[in-house]
Amino acid sequence: MFSSLASSWLSSFVGLVAVASSVNAATYSVSDTFIGPSFLSGFRHENIPDPTHGRVTYVDQATAVAQNLTYANGNTFIIRADYKTTLNAGGPGRNSTYASRMLYLACFLDNRCKFVMTLTCLHIEACLTLPFKDWPNNGEVDIIEGVNDQSPNHSTLHTTDGCTMNAANMVQTGALQTTNCFWQVNGNAGCGVANNKPNSYGPGFNNIGGGWYAMERTSTKINVWFWGRNEANVPADVKNGASTVNTSNWGTPYANFVNNNCPINSKFGPNNIIINLTLCGDWAGNVYPSTCPSTCVDFVNKNPAAFRDAYWDFASLRVYQ
Repeated sequence: MFSSLASSWLSSFVGLVAVASSVNAATYSVSDTFIGPSFLSGFRHENIPDPTHGRVTYVDQATAVAQNLTYANGNTFIIRADYKTTLNAGGPGRNSTYASRMLYLACFLDNRCKFVMTLTCLHIEACLTLPFKDWPNNGEVDIIEGVNDQSPNHSTLHTTDGCTMNAANMVQTGALQTTNCFWQVNGNAGCGVANNKPNSYGPGFNNIGGGWYAMERTSTKINVWFWGRNEANVPADVKNGASTVNTSNWGTPYANFVNNNCPINSKFGPNNIIINLTLCGDWAGNVYPSTCPSTCVDFVNKNPAAFRDAYWDFASLRVYQ
């Protein structure tokens, strides 16, 4: 799911690693690096209706650049929502950004590959996800996902029927929240794992200056790690953006989705990295607190300044295989 009510809140540094390699390997070599302007050339800004029915209008790259919703320079890449315009209740939603990149189609068609991704980010709002073409038949992995400033971060799978998780089979530091990954049950909640670190999302994440996220996918598992920026145990290959990484040295992931009751190879197709920021919609719109003013949509329409800090700021994204 991509929904989030943006209001401020992840002003920091994050690293995300992606790897693809032979099935039995834990060491991977970098195949793609995105830093600053290369995000603009490497990702598409999609001018599409919001798949989660949020109060946003996703704009193309030229519009995003012209309206300063997208900015890239040096080791900075920012995408954000408009925070200046008061909306007409009957008009289009608040302008926002939805950036995507398709990866490794051939790799996954022959089921021989692993995939690891590392992301370095200075400010996060909303969602970083790996959905696949022909959703939901090819699955979705939400790496960073949240509403407002609610912590901790949750990593979640969404699939077709026939994929469940059991905490007894998962070697992880996080806590399994829901067990059925099937998108048509529990309001498409998926099977999610809550990070064990409260500073993995929201104000706590900002206060520590960010950190790194890493995701590894193989034919038998999907792992997700998080390290705060100043943690002593950040792997050197992640921290330094090395040309090779070894996931066997990264310690226990906080999320360890396994194939005991979920045939990962058949439930997930080629990775498509999505970075987006939506307002209200299927998830956040339904959990908008009753203590907040009016409705979610009405708040978005009338309070542009509330979204001044609703943006992503990436330093780098590296893909390994």
